[in-house]
Parts: sequence; structure tokens; C-alpha cells
Amino acid sequence: MPKTVKVTQKGQVTIPRDIRNLLKTDVVEFVVIDGNIVVKPVESVAGSLKSYAKKYTPLKDVREKVWGEVVHDRVVKKTS
Repeated sequence: MPKTVKVTQKGQVTIPRDIRNLLKTDVVEFVVIDGNIVVKPVESVAGSLKSYAKKYTPLKDVREKVWGEVVHDRVVKKTS
């Protein structure tokens, strides 16, 4: 089932839907084997960075903290 797709100037390609459905993930790994490029599904990256985390923080909390810092920085910059 060969598929031909165009590589954009940014080096991007759209993976055809039927192949994406076979991958069953939105994370892939490229591997070169004997001069051939193989796209392999990465089923889960969850937990791969777990050893670096001091504790679990919900994404909502992280967003609020970062936006608070951005707003603070912009206010300080305008008043300086």
C-alpha cells in the first residue's frame, strides 16, 4: 500500500488517514534501517519524564502560573 506525499518547504508531510489509523497514535519515531526510512508508532510517552518531576502539577495550574508571570512581566516592562 505505497502512498506518495509531498514534503513541504518546512520539511512537513501529511500522513494519509488510513496510515494514521494504523499507527493508533499521534507520536511517531523515524528509524533508518539499511538505507530505508521506517516510521514507527510510539504508543505512549507518558511517564518518560517522570523521574524529572518533583510532583504532579495539573496543566491548568501550570497555565495559570505562566500567564500570571507573563502579565506581571508586561506590566513591569510598561511601567519601567
